[in-house]
Amino acid sequence: MTVQQQLITAAQFWSMASLASDKQHELVKGELIEMPPPNRVNSILAAFLVYALRKHIEEAEIEGYVLGADGGYTLSEMDVRVPDVSFIFKSRLPNPADREAIIAPDIAVEVISPSETPRLVHEKTALYLQAGTSLVWNIYPEDKIVEVWTSGDSNTLRMQMLDSTHTLTGGIILPKFSVAIDLIFKQIIP
Repeated sequence: MTVQQQLITAAQFWSMASLASDKQHELVKGELIEMPPPNRVNSILAAFLVYALRKHIEEAEIEGYVLGADGGYTLSEMDVRVPDVSFIFKSRLPNPADREAIIAPDIAVEVISPSETPRLVHEKTALYLQAGTSLVWNIYPEDKIVEVWTSGDSNTLRMQMLDSTHTLTGGIILPKFSVAIDLIFKQIIP
């Protein structure tokens, strides 16, 4: 006997999220997915990128928000994702308290855990870009590489792989932002 899971909407997800819970969830194609807590390495890298982005937007006097891994985005009526780090211009998020507004971050950062399959990472990346995210950075701590994803013409996805010899930039979103890839990964080298 097969039991079919009942799908829920983003509005239902946010109603449930207002209930006290010690677990983090995402909504993926209407399915409620419990997220494992991040490991320390991922948290260190995410915290460093929050700091680097926040410092940049303050120094450059850019009106925007940098969110950590507790700032979710309703990407569609059936998808709510919580990137490890994100940036969004204040002009695109006039009411930060409106969680149900369908909006994607300008930059989404995912620190990839060893348990995440390439297929799931690609699906999440594609969802961000299709929802309107301009730039996705997938950080791979074990391999010490960063994938930089953007949307091209005709909704094609473009990926550039960066290693320790490269510099991560904010692209067209934050053109003056840059941080050396080796500096990112030095945060986790004992």
